[in-house]
Amino acid sequence: MATLARNLGGQIASTLRGEILVGSIDAGVHLQESNLAARFGVSRGPVRDALLELSKEGFVVPQARGCVVAASAPHSIQAFVLPIRRTVECYALDLAFDSLKDECFQAWDQILAAMRRASLSRDEVMIVEQDIAFHRSILTMADQSDLLAIWTTIVSRIRSYFLDGCRRYADPMEQYAEHVELIRIFREGDKTNAVKALEAHIK
Repeated sequence: MATLARNLGGQIASTLRGEILVGSIDAGVHLQESNLAARFGVSRGPVRDALLELSKEGFVVPQARGCVVAASAPHSIQAFVLPIRRTVECYALDLAFDSLKDECFQAWDQILAAMRRASLSRDEVMIVEQDIAFHRSILTMADQSDLLAIWTTIVSRIRSYFLDGCRRYADPMEQYAEHVELIRIFREGDKTNAVKALEAHIK
């Protein structure tokens, strides 16, 4: 039962995260547990799990009986923070690279498959979610909780950057192709080239 609640919480968090990312839910909106439970047809338990997950990621700020959607940083701050994000991700890849296993590439292949489906259907929410999932996986594979915490805080504040990045492409498949190329370089096994490719990708 607890596992089911966690799974429901994850699904709710994914839906809300996507809506926040694309601006369907504005900063400052109060997400009430009771309203969310009614919307998703669940008890408050999974809703609390979802809001807890989103609060850890910096998307919402806890308040009475729910949370308030946190504001995304202005573009001037995003430009300042982006190099920090690039440094954190490249360092994480450097740490993880020599220990990458088949399971890591299988996980990336699954993300790429989902990104391809989203790109073909021009589903901006899913494209952004898979883009973030790809970059988050690099931090996860480094197995450094402090790095992941820093990265998560940064990404939650520059979330509009990911949506803007998605909209820069006339054809979403171009963004998908860039990630395919990154994984191809990773598979070659040259750490220096892999880190350089990731560094060039984050712009």
